[in-house]
Amino acid sequence: MGIAQRCILLAAPIVILAVAGAGAAQTETGPVTPAVEIRQYQGEKLGSVEDFRENSIRGVQHVDQDSYRLVIDGLVGIPASLSYGELQTMSHVARLVTLHCVEGWSVKALWEGIPLVDLLARVAVSATANTVIFHAVDGYTTSLPLADDVDRNLIVADRINGITLPPENGFPLQLVAESKWGYKWIKWIARIELSDNAGYRGFWESRGFSNSAELDSPMGRD
Repeated sequence: MGIAQRCILLAAPIVILAVAGAGAAQTETGPVTPAVEIRQYQGEKLGSVEDFRENSIRGVQHVDQDSYRLVIDGLVGIPASLSYGELQTMSHVARLVTLHCVEGWSVKALWEGIPLVDLLARVAVSATANTVIFHAVDGYTTSLPLADDVDRNLIVADRINGITLPPENGFPLQLVAESKWGYKWIKWIARIELSDNAGYRGFWESRGFSNSAELDSPMGRD
């Protein structure tokens, strides 16, 4: 169906890992992804990165990790621009998540990343902010209520099945939007914007998909 990032996510409880600085070996243009990924975790069989299908709006994005910056701005007191190396020094957590795509396929994988609340804690979020808008390098956008992000303790993942995210899976960062339809699960995150526009609609939301994107809600407009 060619619809980007519009899959269902079901997640297991959080697992805390001591993996700060857990990036793989690197080159000038990007990470060297280890050849072997984890295929079992706590007795459960995992899918492979090769099981995911390409359905993004402009094809796979190849991001230069040396020039990459994650910008966090908008209604904040201290805007941030973080390099890939700086992100790797932050504490990471892991979650086992099964991704169910509305196109009819699913993949179970172990996602590791940075809690979104830790990123937001660096920028002094304004009391007037109520929405987090995510921007990808390919122009894709989506949003979630700020309270949702905090209550669900969402993560932005930089690793999958023990390896650095491949470009096809969203290197350098992909949102794990648990309990939401997968069009909220944005890849290639370049900017996190704090906003007071609770009605903001991203790429697919502005084309008719539910803005709340709860798994038990229809994909049509709210």
